[in-house]
Formats: sequence, structure tokens, C-alpha cells
Amino acid sequence: MAQRDSQLSGCERAFGAPSAVPDRTPRHAISEVSATSGLSAHTLRWYERIGLLDPVDRSYAGQRRYSDADLARLAFLTKLRLTGMPVADMVRYIEMVRAGDGTRAARRQLLVDHRAEVRQRLADLHATLAVIDRKIDLYGDPAVPVPGDDEMSETTAYHPIEDRKSA
Repeated sequence: MAQRDSQLSGCERAFGAPSAVPDRTPRHAISEVSATSGLSAHTLRWYERIGLLDPVDRSYAGQRRYSDADLARLAFLTKLRLTGMPVADMVRYIEMVRAGDGTRAARRQLLVDHRAEVRQRLADLHATLAVIDRKIDLYGDPAVPVPGDDEMSETTAYHPIEDRKSA
């Protein structure tokens, strides 16, 4: 693991394991940040335009230079998007961060509410996965008829179009 950590670029390290107090020195090019984060350059510029990122520093040639602090924020925003948080809620959260400590309770509540939604979706996915697992188990023995697969019974003609519509 230590060898793997030494092979990571500074950009990968800052994005993958943000420090508690990230460095604000602009050093990472947009192409590097895009490759590391999986976000397109267009998305990175859009995040800046809508206020998810603070205005990014520029090099003398006008190229964007991201800091480790920018990468830490991107890492968090990416996690929020993966959990399905709407961009509007992400923007609201970042606006509250900028407003300071007086918004800590509201930020916490926004995250608590989102966590409840994520947990509900996870529960729904687990229940759905259980149904799929059960169906797979039923297919384990080809001699046993599978409930719900009566469209494939000997008394019913096979219709490929209908088969694609059914579960």
C-alpha cells in the first residue's frame, strides 16, 4: 500500500484522500483534474460557473490551476452526485459553506435529510436484489418451473417481442 501511495500523483492523492486542511496552492491543470476525478473539463468549468467551485486560479497563460482544496471539494461533490443529490441541493450546500459557521446546523440537516433518502434507496435496492437473487436461485435447477415464467411454458407459444416486454 505504501508503494501504491508513493506512485500516486499529487492530484490523485489530493482527490482520493483529501487532508483535513488541504493546500490552497494552485498547481493542477484541468486535464489532470479531469483524468483523476472522472469529470470532464466541461463539467469542471460548469461547476465553477454555477458556484460549486470557487473561481479557479489561472496560470500566466490563462489556464486553470486547481488547488488541493479544490480537489477535496470535488471529491466530496462527486460523492454527493453518486448518491443522487440534485445539483441544486449541492449548490445550496456550498452557498451555506460560504456563509460560514452560522449555517452549520442547516448544512447538517441537509446532509441528514439526504442520508435518509440514500438509505431508503439502498433499502429499495436491497429488496430488489433479493428478488433477483431468488429468481437466479430458481433458475439453478432447470427441471424446476420458475414462477412468473409461464410465458415459456409448453402450452404458450414463444413470442420474442412479448418476451422482451416481460420480466
